[in-house]
Amino acid sequence: DKEWNMATSEMMLSLGLIEKDLNADTLWVWCYPSISDDLREVLLRKCCLPLNNQVLHTFVFGQYCRTWYYITTVEVQEPTALKKVTHFSIVITAKDFNPEKYAAFSRVLGRTYIKHGNPVKMMECYIAVLTKGICQSDENGSFLIKDYDVRKAYLAGSLKDVVSQFGMETIILYTALMLKKRVVVYHPRIEALLEFTRALPGLVWHRKDWSILHPFVHLNDNELENLKLCTGYVAGFVDPEVRDRSDLFDVYVNLPDSEITVSQNAKEAMAMGKLHKEIGNFIVQAAEDAECTDAQVIKDISVKTKEILRNLMSLADEAENSKLTLETLKQRHYPPATENFLFHLAAAEQLLKI
Repeated sequence: DKEWNMATSEMMLSLGLIEKDLNADTLWVWCYPSISDDLREVLLRKCCLPLNNQVLHTFVFGQYCRTWYYITTVEVQEPTALKKVTHFSIVITAKDFNPEKYAAFSRVLGRTYIKHGNPVKMMECYIAVLTKGICQSDENGSFLIKDYDVRKAYLAGSLKDVVSQFGMETIILYTALMLKKRVVVYHPRIEALLEFTRALPGLVWHRKDWSILHPFVHLNDNELENLKLCTGYVAGFVDPEVRDRSDLFDVYVNLPDSEITVSQNAKEAMAMGKLHKEIGNFIVQAAEDAECTDAQVIKDISVKTKEILRNLMSLADEAENSKLTLETLKQRHYPPATENFLFHLAAAEQLLKI
């Protein structure tokens, strides 16, 4: 399966180090080879250190301008080679989505830094992984890049958890993602947000597209401008004020209250009918089957999706230059909500004649 086993070491872009000193100042102290000022500013905002006396978030990840970032934060326990530092964050930027891979690698880098107190030692590990896909050390643990293939990362999110929280309403999320709509998820705890949002692209497994995931966005102009460039997305926010930003979403998910709201402007495209009910029931049954693993649930839903897409494709094949029109659909006399969904889906899958 070649596409999955691309030399994943080429995916890493940079390594950075942020420290908090005894005066409680948080600063960028080092990076290799380089990180732009724009991205540094974003990463400093994502790193929990500038927020004084806040809870320590040991690991967060997100995406900004098509670059993934992974931030691991460590509290320095005395005595170590790091004399004037109370905490530090290791930042890895990369082209790929793989939280488990970069969390594991960051742990090795963190132990190396605590032991030597010198970022050059971390750089040596980084270069070893970049060139050989492995960094080994007896005392700081070793890391092997090929233990972390991307499929594992895609399948690590739990759709069973999503369904156990939202039940039949999961169909709203499925429909939104199928139609490439904008989904905003709110939860005050970043960990809960990361866990929930990363699972959602699994609802549209046929695309295997995690670039739609922006799990940790701040209500900051730069970040929002960047987000608005994307057609459809799943975006996570810890700020409750995001609910007033109707310009940002078609579907709003309030995780703590388990509420999903469809915005006024998306109601027409998202109208639910018999087909939705059928798919919704199917998703709930698959997810509630105790024998079924999370990966199996993703696969089952995907089989159902491919059935719908095959149906669309065959309609498109009968049409001229394999593009669908609303007329072609109307001739089938589907129930209105089904016709409406298939029409918007054909648009999302680029099967429409414009």
